[in-house]
Amino acid sequence: MDKEGVPFQGSFLGYYQIDMSDRKNTTRMEFTKINQARGLRRLMLTGQTQCFAFRLKHHDHGFVDRPFPPRVRGLDQHHCGDPEAAYHLWQKDHPSALKVFDRITKPAKGKRIVVFLDYDGTLSPIVNDPDRAFMTDEMRSAVKKVSNYFPTAIISGRSRDKVKEFVRLENVYYAGSHGMDIMSPPASPESFPSWKHSTIPALHQKGNGTVFQPARNYLPAVQEMLAAIEKQIANIQGARVEDNRFCISVHYRQVKEEDLEMLEQKVISVLQKYPDFHLTRGKMVMEIRPSIEWNKGHALEYLLEKLGFKDSTDVLPLYIGDDRTDEDAFKVIQRRGQGYPIIVSSIPKETKASYSLRDPSEVLAFLSRLARWRKASSSSNRSSAQIWGLGD
Repeated sequence: MDKEGVPFQGSFLGYYQIDMSDRKNTTRMEFTKINQARGLRRLMLTGQTQCFAFRLKHHDHGFVDRPFPPRVRGLDQHHCGDPEAAYHLWQKDHPSALKVFDRITKPAKGKRIVVFLDYDGTLSPIVNDPDRAFMTDEMRSAVKKVSNYFPTAIISGRSRDKVKEFVRLENVYYAGSHGMDIMSPPASPESFPSWKHSTIPALHQKGNGTVFQPARNYLPAVQEMLAAIEKQIANIQGARVEDNRFCISVHYRQVKEEDLEMLEQKVISVLQKYPDFHLTRGKMVMEIRPSIEWNKGHALEYLLEKLGFKDSTDVLPLYIGDDRTDEDAFKVIQRRGQGYPIIVSSIPKETKASYSLRDPSEVLAFLSRLARWRKASSSSNRSSAQIWGLGD
């Protein structure tokens, strides 16, 4: 008998943990239908994770075996009741980037690292009010130190101007709207004290830097939809529309559960009038984007190319992010066969990332350690050069 008092029928196969943030990315009706199709029955709720019995109902043959998703294999009844045990099991496939830091940096010696960072949930905590997703001064300092040593880009679903307003650093690349609005730093060499002699200036113009916007032609339609959606959902308490320039975000973290389905219907009713756009989902947010072949993975590739690293075998892209939209960047790094995709998550989830960090506090610790490692490596190299008469 499960926790809801309903006896199981058919053979019981095991347990499957589902990220509660994913559960809230759908309406109640959608969530029920999806999991009925999967043959899942809720067993227990543990913190941010919901535990389900995993069965699949075949049309005329009762319940049939179905393997666990690849990244959550091995979860059993004990692990499902113990979120920490489940997390440690998951980390066997996605070890902590802090705990294996030396393993990560050892092959990086003599190679170039390019750092890519998501914003919400990575550099700042996820908060109820998206306008108050501030990063700490300590995080800002760590990102600044990293960007002094490595080319650094922040790729976010937010508008580029909003992310820049939060971060307030000049020597980083800003890619807003999931990479559809990219701006390079100013070209002044003093902005890049440790990597100013690289091929980076090819991307720059004097002044405010170069801007790349592959979805520029969609701006008028985005503004039309923005006004229509704001009008449609004005009476839904807690719903919030954010103008991300090339994307529209509809936040529903503070919307009552009984209003979620109505909210989605209203958003879709507007979207249906614009066939060149599509709906995606993030953490407690619906997003409308132009239907072009462009995502955070493409933004990563674009920046590597403009930095002169398109076909380089001695560059290691390092990407840290917490959202499903970051998976596109993880896939690119996997395909390249070199680099470090790192997911930020405090619960097990399916991902293409190779490493993990639990939360923004661990991101802070990792970035600080990365800057210290690079500084120590630079000092060591200078000392060796002086010993051999190669330095001043």
